Amino acid sequence: MAAGLPLSFAEPAAAAPPAPRGEAPFGPVVVTDPGSGAAYARAVRLEGSRTWLASYQQFGAAGFPIFRSTDDGHTWQHLSNVPSTGDAAGVWLQPAFYELPRPFAGLPRGTLLFAGNDLGDFTSTKIELYASRDRGLTWQHLSTVAQGGPPNPNNGGTPVWEPFLLLHNNRFVVYYSDQRDPKHGQKLAHQTSTDLRTWGPVVNDVADPDYDLRPGMTTLAQINPRLWILTYENGNDKTGNPYAVRYRLARDPELFDTAPDFVLHDQDGYIPSAAPTVSWSDSGGPAGTIVVTANSDQDFFVNRHGGDPRRWTRVTSPIPRGYSRQTIPLDGPGPRRAPGLVFVVTGPPYAVDGPIQAGVVRI
Repeated sequence: MAAGLPLSFAEPAAAAPPAPRGEAPFGPVVVTDPGSGAAYARAVRLEGSRTWLASYQQFGAAGFPIFRSTDDGHTWQHLSNVPSTGDAAGVWLQPAFYELPRPFAGLPRGTLLFAGNDLGDFTSTKIELYASRDRGLTWQHLSTVAQGGPPNPNNGGTPVWEPFLLLHNNRFVVYYSDQRDPKHGQKLAHQTSTDLRTWGPVVNDVADPDYDLRPGMTTLAQINPRLWILTYENGNDKTGNPYAVRYRLARDPELFDTAPDFVLHDQDGYIPSAAPTVSWSDSGGPAGTIVVTANSDQDFFVNRHGGDPRRWTRVTSPIPRGYSRQTIPLDGPGPRRAPGLVFVVTGPPYAVDGPIQAGVVRI
């Protein structure tokens, strides 16, 4: 464990309450089947509505297609592209959605933000940020958040990877994996902006003194008013699992660098690996439920005790495992609240061909 804040973990939690009438688990359903190389699916539900948007990466494809569902994720149609089809070229990877919960930087509440990694002709990597004021129909380029070298995924290269988006206090935060620091084969870092056009200095989130380690694929969730969780894969990890899922807990999502660090293992000591994502549901007891997925497993790994490293258990899922599968709990404020249910969007596991799929599961 790294030095950091003292932690207290919750006591055993009660079962999740039933979902509202009309909400029920379903799926998997096919969002789209674009052929080989599709993965890294992402989605967002538009506030207070039955409308979802989803996207994904596809090796060899230019830009990101946006698909829309207006019936809670049961059926899907193509809506738009980011960037527009005429502007896209080369290869784009690692999409990320975010809906503004309040006005920010001159954009109204409900504006959609979207980031992706533009590999172009493989001479550079650039994390680009776009905005949509019309619910995903059209997209405007805002800025380049970070630029790195060619997409070399080995130590010694200098690319940037895998954006994750968050509005925190009066700053917009873009987290990403960074190979540009000569002290680290790869590290996790972030930059912030107050206008979505200019970006502050690089701030470390996970930067191990062992140069060989490759922490990657940041995702975050707030698990109570005073605590955040960051999950990541740890390339070249010394646990015997070369991409072990690890996590950190911090009181401030911009101050993970010195936060406690844990290897995620279930009740049997099993360590999941690669491409984790995390979300938090306020269902499941007084501490809610942390939900983690990994490329290695179809099951979810859940923690109903505030991230206590001794209290991870498995929950089975009918939605297939996938490379950077995403979960979005359906609780929280608003008329579409459905306690105990989680929306899931996924592509196939890394280097496996298959469709983009979605569904709802009960945790």
